[in-house]
Amino acid sequence: MSHRESMTRPRSTYVTAVVLLLVGVVAGLGLSAGLGLQPASRAELQLAASPAASAALPESPFVGVVEKALPAVVFIDVRKRVGASSDDPQDELMRRFFGEGSRRPQTRPSSGSGFIIDRQGHVLTNNHVVRDASDITVHLNDKRQFKAKVVGADPETDVAVLKIEGDDLPVLPLGDSEKIRIGDWAIAIGNPLGELKGSVTVGIVSAQGRSNLNIFGGTPSFQDFIQTDASINFGNSGGPLVNIRGEAIGINTAINPSGQGIGFAIPINLAKHVAEQLVENGTVQRAMIGINLAELTPELADGFGIKGNQGVLIQDVMRGQAGERAGLRRGDVIVEFQGQPVTDMQKFRLKVAETPVGTKVNLVVLRDGKRVPVQVTLAPRNLETASARPGPGGPQEPEGERLAGVRVRDLTRAELANLGIESGVMITRVEPGSAAEEAGLQEGDVVEEVGGRPVEGASGFRSLLSDAKKAGKKHAVLLVRRGENASFVPVKIAE
Repeated sequence: MSHRESMTRPRSTYVTAVVLLLVGVVAGLGLSAGLGLQPASRAELQLAASPAASAALPESPFVGVVEKALPAVVFIDVRKRVGASSDDPQDELMRRFFGEGSRRPQTRPSSGSGFIIDRQGHVLTNNHVVRDASDITVHLNDKRQFKAKVVGADPETDVAVLKIEGDDLPVLPLGDSEKIRIGDWAIAIGNPLGELKGSVTVGIVSAQGRSNLNIFGGTPSFQDFIQTDASINFGNSGGPLVNIRGEAIGINTAINPSGQGIGFAIPINLAKHVAEQLVENGTVQRAMIGINLAELTPELADGFGIKGNQGVLIQDVMRGQAGERAGLRRGDVIVEFQGQPVTDMQKFRLKVAETPVGTKVNLVVLRDGKRVPVQVTLAPRNLETASARPGPGGPQEPEGERLAGVRVRDLTRAELANLGIESGVMITRVEPGSAAEEAGLQEGDVVEEVGGRPVEGASGFRSLLSDAKKAGKKHAVLLVRRGENASFVPVKIAE
């Protein structure tokens, strides 16, 4: 084979392979066209990879709730009466020429939220929203405006009822706050900051039965708050906290300015009970037993030798009141009310207050380790309370023994008579860092009892503390009088 032949054969082989490849490609394209098969574009491949992209998105469950509730939520524009400002240059000019009596009456704008609860135009809101109001305008979400009047307000629960006159008013249905559970959906609706009308925030019920809160604008006496992490801001006050069915379960009332996701609402059952009385009578009548109470803490239970910590402790029995007439005593622990166990002081106070005046209620108290039944006829609640705290005062006598982180002295006969007690000692010094200071004792406090036994002077005080220590108790329970109020204070006994 010549060199030329050896070079020509491979070249002819390559040409044949290329021709066959081209024929295959053409045949493939023809077959694809005949079967209607087209190469997919990049966009088509992306769509094919996510078939759900073309499907309809599910609707949020909150849309229906808001559509149902929002029309009945109102914005409350308030003008409040305030004292004249000394910073106003016009006021200063008027005073210079015409005297102090020339001060002009002034008003201050304020705002809040509320919601319509019936076709008659009653609006539920907070007392602190409308307190001292000289003019109230209610704005609906359909742009209508109405002048409103206050039907009644209750500072003790921070609930108020307004009245507007209008036709075809939307109404927000009321739910049952007794049926809510921690973890349930909670939707707050209102007008935060007085500008963001119709705002909706969502969270859950994060706790129940919150009490002892210091509320901006006025702390109510009766507290049983729902806690939620649905965002609540200034201006939301008075608006509804709504469940997933679009029913009001609370009135948004308070926030924690130093925290996030912590807001509080008045349970709707409590608000409804108050509103019904305000609409009917303009005021709320409550019942009382005439006793001062304290939570039965483990320390108090230990000091009194009580097993467990169920019940509420009677710190003082008011003279001439229903509790004294029924035979209740200081140091009794109330463990049952109308056949139901008592586990929380605030809930017990609410149950008593909401019971009609004149009702005979059955209590069970622990007294000297025994269960004692007591029947009390409830009396009208008296709002007058004495909170004055006397100073150490009195003649300066030699200080008594230094005991349990405090110094005490005997009381004179005049001091005993003035306080209306038979025996006791006065605290003249509380050592910094001591158990007494940690317990909250202060100079000028009067110790009447230790462990339920009267204190007969400084030496008696020492003896009673010694007895408590010998009995193996970790805490001594002191009955401490501060002003007109007496309370039990557990103090840790030194080892």
